Amino acid sequence: MSIPSRKESHVRHALDGDVSFRTKTNGLDDYEFEYNALPEINLADVSTRTEFLSRPLKLPLMVTGMTGGYPDAVRINTEIATACAECGIAMGVGSMRAALEDPSLTESFACVRPFAKDVPLVANIGAVQAVRWHGAGVLDAMIRRAVEMIDAAALAVHLNPLQELAQPEGEPEFRGVLSTIEWIVRHSPVPIIVKEVGAGLSRRVIERLRNVGVEYVDVAGAGGTSWSGIEILRHENPAPLQHLWDVGIPTAECIAQSRDLVPTLIASGGIASGSHVAVSIGLGANIVGAARPLLQAHNDGGIEGILQLVGSWETTLRQWMFLSGSSSITELRSAPLRRIH
Repeated sequence: MSIPSRKESHVRHALDGDVSFRTKTNGLDDYEFEYNALPEINLADVSTRTEFLSRPLKLPLMVTGMTGGYPDAVRINTEIATACAECGIAMGVGSMRAALEDPSLTESFACVRPFAKDVPLVANIGAVQAVRWHGAGVLDAMIRRAVEMIDAAALAVHLNPLQELAQPEGEPEFRGVLSTIEWIVRHSPVPIIVKEVGAGLSRRVIERLRNVGVEYVDVAGAGGTSWSGIEILRHENPAPLQHLWDVGIPTAECIAQSRDLVPTLIASGGIASGSHVAVSIGLGANIVGAARPLLQAHNDGGIEGILQLVGSWETTLRQWMFLSGSSSITELRSAPLRRIH
């Protein structure tokens, strides 16, 4: 299957399929903020504003990379970018390999910048492809093309060994990834975010990334969309792969393990409510990312659907900030949490 067809298939499964983890949750519902009967603030004092990639955000939220590289992605990415600009949140695009290898697909990514001029945009390449491009001597050119394509404020390098293992067209070839990431950190014109795609980053992995200079990490934990599950559904004979459906580290565990290991910790993986956003920050995240719920909101209601969902999350986040006595996102990171399950 061609890369554009595969990208469209991924979106279709994410929207229409039962592709959540089956027995594993993100763990965020196991925590609750300690109720503060003396918050010493007014609700009007609560500010959800923060900074990400040296740019202001109205909310500590990012639509993480989902799609691009096929014709209808132009419409989807344009409308998501428009909503992000109105909400004042960051946006990532999906893997840009298709457009980097076939310039005719550039518009499916480049379309976002005119509609999100003040939004920090995050470009996206795969670690496996980065190693190959490095070996071929073209990695620097590919990075610069990806960044310039959307005028990106950062470049995400995604780690997805589980997805590659389960994917019918997968390329589970990860030798040399860490040294390639170190090279990218030293040569990229923008900051690097290293992220998983939904199976989580352990403390040990994040320590290794930090040791080669990575300062931004997206844990992308287990408990939301199972990308191994999506790939399993795409197989003609899925039975031998079913045991891989629920592999991964729950999001809450990823955050708690790695709090303060890197300057900016992004929490994604099964984020489905404003309470999840708040708890993720309380556990130690600086920014929270979500993909599938926003893609579904867009599918159901277009730009307005995204605005309504983000607005409801903002309301819930502000409520928890008030009830924990946190007037800022920085204070929320230090608010007491209790484990309830």
